[in-house]
Amino acid sequence: MLTQEAILDALKAVKYPGYSRDIISFGLVKHVAVNNGAVNVRLELTSPNPEAARIIKAECENVLRGQPGVTHAFVEVKQPAAAAGPGAAPGGAFQNQNKVPGIKRIIAVASGKGGVGKSTCSVNLACALNHLGARVGLLDCDIYGPSIPLMMGIHQRPIVNDDEKLVPPSNHGVKLMSMGFLLSDDQPVIWRGPMIQKTIQQFITQVEWGQLDYLLVDLPPGTGDAQLSLCQTVPLDGGVIVTTPQEASLGVVRKGIAMFEKVNVPILGIIENMSYFMAPGGQRVEIFGHGGGRTEAERQEIPFLGEVPIFLEIREGGDKGVPVVVSRPADPQGKAFIQIAETLRQKLG
Repeated sequence: MLTQEAILDALKAVKYPGYSRDIISFGLVKHVAVNNGAVNVRLELTSPNPEAARIIKAECENVLRGQPGVTHAFVEVKQPAAAAGPGAAPGGAFQNQNKVPGIKRIIAVASGKGGVGKSTCSVNLACALNHLGARVGLLDCDIYGPSIPLMMGIHQRPIVNDDEKLVPPSNHGVKLMSMGFLLSDDQPVIWRGPMIQKTIQQFITQVEWGQLDYLLVDLPPGTGDAQLSLCQTVPLDGGVIVTTPQEASLGVVRKGIAMFEKVNVPILGIIENMSYFMAPGGQRVEIFGHGGGRTEAERQEIPFLGEVPIFLEIREGGDKGVPVVVSRPADPQGKAFIQIAETLRQKLG
């Protein structure tokens, strides 16, 4: 039977021109009606670009006419009368966004709570993608507690180029930007929300990132100003959720998933960190339980990207500024992250 849900699912095949995201995830489809084989769809764009409207309308009609039971397809595309400016983003929640020149994919790494190893996963995934041949940047959006400089082993201040943009320092093949590069040791950041939002916008738009295949963004835990500022600044290609196996962590993971869904950011999957520990005698010890991340991914019907066991070398690598993917890529400690990075790369194309 032809249903509204089936039509919405079919329209996920239509991408916004120039983006990897579909028109459903951008929230452009405002109305769907089905009546005896006739389908009416209304889309509302915030961009005045007539060529984008023409392409979207044609692709929607082609997709709808290919659905079993559809006899007539009517697609209406509404656009603002006043120009929103060149490059205006497609969806209502993203109307102030522009794609960042030179950056192909932007991926947010998030967690519902602190202490789950999100930053450890961020630095190792960035190094793993570089290990696989990609051009990678890593942005530390934890303004209050930046840890990327320590974990990546670099503390130099960025220079300013002739275009008055910050040039990100790099280490282990990854370009980096963090509030930690701009502060003296142990200097606290005591800011309210608007300052956080402005800083994150500057880290995206006023940094000379150059040509990147992936920009990973290490978000602070929770669902506050930093997360919303990032989602409102750039069109994210997806979010990765890091959790530990126990229910205390999984409960707040669900809030992180709901946050991404509310701002129309696709969820690329869940990583279960600290999955288990191998004792010196070879005994497997599940300190925090096991399998909670995979179970939650199945329950939420989102991908499970993989599990990372507890290895002493992972902690030591973070403290010494040499991630385990760099120091031991061929060992199980490094391979765990490289396999997850390969899965991410395949998902993103």
